Amino acid sequence: MSVAENLFESLRLELRRGSLTLAVLAQLRKEHYGYTLRKDLAERGLEIDESTLYPLLRRLETQGLLISEWREEDKRNKRFYHLSPDGEQILAKLLEEWQAINTSINRIFDEPQS
Repeated sequence: MSVAENLFESLRLELRRGSLTLAVLAQLRKEHYGYTLRKDLAERGLEIDESTLYPLLRRLETQGLLISEWREEDKRNKRFYHLSPDGEQILAKLLEEWQAINTSINRIFDEPQS
């Protein structure tokens, strides 16, 4: 891999990290367990590996943004996740921030370059 490819990959991962957090929080407005969460995100065009998703879920729960509960479904124990009240507030603020950043970036790209 060239230096430019390595740099792009590093910057892509940095950009993706924050976006994944926002997407996971948004998707967990409705309760999911890990597999259905991955599947729903993928159906919406956002692939996420298990090795990324589960540590992210644990971190968000430790931060108080998610609540999880073990339940039996289809004769298997599954851990279901949903937003906590703090998670709902943080999601609303993050979404507002993301929309403001997105609007600004679109303005920058729409400006003619001199």
